[in-house]
Amino acid sequence: MRLLMKAPAKINLTLDVLGKRADGYHEVEMVMTTIDLADRIELENRDDSKIVIISHSRFVPDDQRNLAFQAARLLKDKCNIRQGVTISIDKTIPVAAGLAGGSSDAAATLRGLNTLWELNLSMDELAEIGSEIGSDVAFCVYGGTGLARGRGEKITKLPAPPSSWVILAKPTIGVSTADVYRNVNVNQIDHPNTEAMVNAIKNSQYEEVCRHLGNALEKVTLQMYPEVLHIKEQMEKFGADAVLMSGSGPTVFGLVQHDSRMQRIYNGLRGFCDQVFAVRMLGE
Repeated sequence: MRLLMKAPAKINLTLDVLGKRADGYHEVEMVMTTIDLADRIELENRDDSKIVIISHSRFVPDDQRNLAFQAARLLKDKCNIRQGVTISIDKTIPVAAGLAGGSSDAAATLRGLNTLWELNLSMDELAEIGSEIGSDVAFCVYGGTGLARGRGEKITKLPAPPSSWVILAKPTIGVSTADVYRNVNVNQIDHPNTEAMVNAIKNSQYEEVCRHLGNALEKVTLQMYPEVLHIKEQMEKFGADAVLMSGSGPTVFGLVQHDSRMQRIYNGLRGFCDQVFAVRMLGE
């Protein structure tokens, strides 16, 4: 049996760092939403018990470093599954970009294998398993829009944000999330107003969503990688309604509602940045 799954990227509308936890992770509070930029995951049962990863992207590991591999192995172990699976990953989301591409692949693998192996686990159970793999996996299991707390695994569902274009630009660098968090000083960061963002989404107020975009990691990454700052400045100059770095970076996104302005910003960024996308918010 074969199953096709969609693994959408996410952006952070807010990301706040509240402090360091006893387990070594940081306590975070963030509003995330899915966008119409997605990897495609194909799952196919095997006659043996192996987990095999197939990908044509040289940036995607095909061993236990791959989060989709980890998701399949964890599900096999927890549910005593002897069945193997071949996981084919058609990569569209840039790697190490702050868009949760690997986490979304893992989440799609969990959801797909739940069907393929007839496990009948709830979304909450899948999200709990996902949280053992990575901080963004639980959110990606649910998808849509949500407020994430803890180290990212405690999810409160939110309605979809007001509809808009999301223009993404990623410089030709990867950013280590661990390196960025190591450089965070909680006493010196700019804390976004998470509550105001949640209210703006609930009331479907586009201007308020734009006004309250905020990422406590942005200043750290901009200091470490001037290329990211350059993209942000250019996107603002080209006329995006609001601009923010997603996650720990290096991808920068801009929100815009008008098609003509979206096209102008997209074309302007393509002049000096290879990986540029113009997509819609999925949101739910």
